[in-house]
Amino acid sequence: MNASPPRLAVVVPVFNETGWIRPTLAALAAQVDQDFDVVFVDNGSTDDSVAIIEEFAADRPRWRVIHEPQKGTGAAADTGMRAAIAGGAALLARTDADCLPRSDWTAGMRRALTTEGLQLVGGELVPRTDEGLSWFTRMGLRGAVHLAEAFGRVRKDNRSPQYLGPYMMAAGCNVGITAELYRQSGGFPRTRIEDLHEDRALVNAVRRITPRYARRGDIVVFGSSRRVTAWGLKNTLLWYKDHRYRPEHVDIR
Repeated sequence: MNASPPRLAVVVPVFNETGWIRPTLAALAAQVDQDFDVVFVDNGSTDDSVAIIEEFAADRPRWRVIHEPQKGTGAAADTGMRAAIAGGAALLARTDADCLPRSDWTAGMRRALTTEGLQLVGGELVPRTDEGLSWFTRMGLRGAVHLAEAFGRVRKDNRSPQYLGPYMMAAGCNVGITAELYRQSGGFPRTRIEDLHEDRALVNAVRRITPRYARRGDIVVFGSSRRVTAWGLKNTLLWYKDHRYRPEHVDIR
């Protein structure tokens, strides 16, 4: 008898995403590999986000909404990951409520975390094409992401004998990790996005434990560029560079 495949769960933090969540729900529902749970973590929404999710998920018993009152993407993501583990998930993937995972996303995550033997995966983040940004701006943003990763590899804070491999960028909206490593590393820090980039902190915690992590260009999520629209490309890049740009309102809706 063949053993059952490891259980995969997708975690999606949510905060006031009424205008954005429906395409994300549709993208998850359209995955080629449908053998996964979804844990939506409502982080104190005051709009109709939860109602929209619950209506869409009414006939999907493996999709559920839980609540995390502590404000912050780190806290919401951590709550979702630990709820998924408690529900039996051995493989974890995270995306965000304004992102569109490509139809082979869950299949790619499963493959990387099982047959490829990786314990942490950072996928490719590509700007969405339906938000009005020019081709030039979208390509500039994508190029800047790769440049930032290259800079991260030579950055002094990311180079130390304590790390077992080179720095890797793993955007929170396109990351996969085994449940075992998530627990071992301490998971996403329960912080506000204004205080710490929780995805970077998780990667650096993992690098102290194992070299079995990698970037995968074939695991694709189309991410929202609404910060670029609101702040401009330069300020958005400064925000991601240690919060060198600090706007009054971080949550862009």
